[in-house]
Amino acid sequence: MTEPTPARRLDEFKPDARFAWCVSGSGHMIEESIDLALRLPGVDLFLSAAGEEVLPLYGWPVPKLREHFKVIRDNSASSVPVGMLYSGEYHTVVIAPATSNTVAKCAFGISDTLPTNLYAQAGKQCVPSIVFACDTAPVVITQAPKEWVEVRPRAIEFDNVERLARFEHTKVARTLDDLKTALDQRLEELKLAWNTSSS
Repeated sequence: MTEPTPARRLDEFKPDARFAWCVSGSGHMIEESIDLALRLPGVDLFLSAAGEEVLPLYGWPVPKLREHFKVIRDNSASSVPVGMLYSGEYHTVVIAPATSNTVAKCAFGISDTLPTNLYAQAGKQCVPSIVFACDTAPVVITQAPKEWVEVRPRAIEFDNVERLARFEHTKVARTLDDLKTALDQRLEELKLAWNTSSS
């Protein structure tokens, strides 16, 4: 068995390195996730095609997002923006929220969307990733665009979350509190702090 590869040292990132925050196609805790992204110092948003479709349903069309973030859209087959990981421009990859589809792809090494490609390349570059998985409880109450709905994840979803949690340089958040704690820890490692205002 090979030894774990150490995470990249902080001095290997650019001094102005940022968070690469990826949004997949889930509406689960999407508003709360964007609120956390707004409070972090230095965040660029990477949208999957599905994420770009879902965000306007929750009040976040791309023009509004661009008032707060640099927005990178999933419009190249080879995910060209992923190359910025190799030049040290991003110290952390966050996927929040992550659909069960995105979790499954990440857990099995499939990288055919902008978020999954960023996750795969972050792993190859030993860049820490935080994945906020949506399907982590027997019953999930989530806000659809017009109503609250009950979702009952299958065993395969739980298995994929556990598989992903075993990956190097990956923290899987199963709740919003887990996500906040993981971000707290990463900020401490980076010697950074939350913004006092999201406006």
